[in-house]
Amino acid sequence: MKKLFKKLFILLAIIIGLYPIIYFLIDRKFGLLQTKSDELLSNFCWNVAFYSHIIPGGIALLVGWIQFIPKLRSKKIKLHRNIGKLYVASVLISSLSGIYIGVFATGGIWSAIGFISLALIWFTSTLLAYLTIKKGKINEHHKMMIYSYAACSAAITLRIWLPLLVLTLKDFTIAYRITAWVCWIPNIIFGYFLIKKLNRNI
Repeated sequence: MKKLFKKLFILLAIIIGLYPIIYFLIDRKFGLLQTKSDELLSNFCWNVAFYSHIIPGGIALLVGWIQFIPKLRSKKIKLHRNIGKLYVASVLISSLSGIYIGVFATGGIWSAIGFISLALIWFTSTLLAYLTIKKGKINEHHKMMIYSYAACSAAITLRIWLPLLVLTLKDFTIAYRITAWVCWIPNIIFGYFLIKKLNRNI
């Protein structure tokens, strides 16, 4: 069961990590962008932030899970470091732009606060992961990376929670406001208990 869950998670990370490509293949006004005004969609700053969020964010989701493979960390240290640098750079760009586009989130202030909080946690945990490994604090680095990728995985859980809540509540706006919080809070809680379990095994 555990192996099946891991395989499913990796599959979703790859699929959703590649998802931004679709914006370059078809008319982008689908999904969540259908809720945006034409004025916002034509705004230069918003567009720069939007693409700076989805492209590096997709890269981070695509490569982040690889960093948790024990054999890679122990036997291919240089590769682990290079992927780590790519991940950190992608997250810092995506999270900062996420703060900006979070201000314009569908659903108003509650959605905005939820997504901006997520972006801040993602940015902070990733920056701390980078700073701790620079100081040689491997255990602290590992913990922060767990929180970082838990936040990153909100891209996956958002796409699970939103349709379920829309079907249940029959109201997209209310469902989206709730999703802005539940797409990441359970992930962080899961990360917390995973860290506690790892600490017991040390």
